[in-house]
Amino acid sequence: MKYLIVCITLACFGSIFYGFYIQEENLALGHKFIGSGTVGLFLVAMPLFLFVYSKGKQMKDYMLTEENIKKMREKEIEKTDNQ
Repeated sequence: MKYLIVCITLACFGSIFYGFYIQEENLALGHKFIGSGTVGLFLVAMPLFLFVYSKGKQMKDYMLTEENIKKMREKEIEKTDNQ
């Protein structure tokens, strides 16, 4: 799956760069390549990446809750005591 995401990302960037390259000769076709590369990058590659690499992670670990604030304060106190 990792290689599929890399291939899709490279194809999208290739499409965007090719669109800029041919934009001087054929403006409409250049815009289509740039737009399709951007859409592919943000609507296909990014959600696939997020789905694959966030599997098994808990969202509450990354949110700022009272419990996490207490943990951060305890770690800060421990760090200052060791110095």
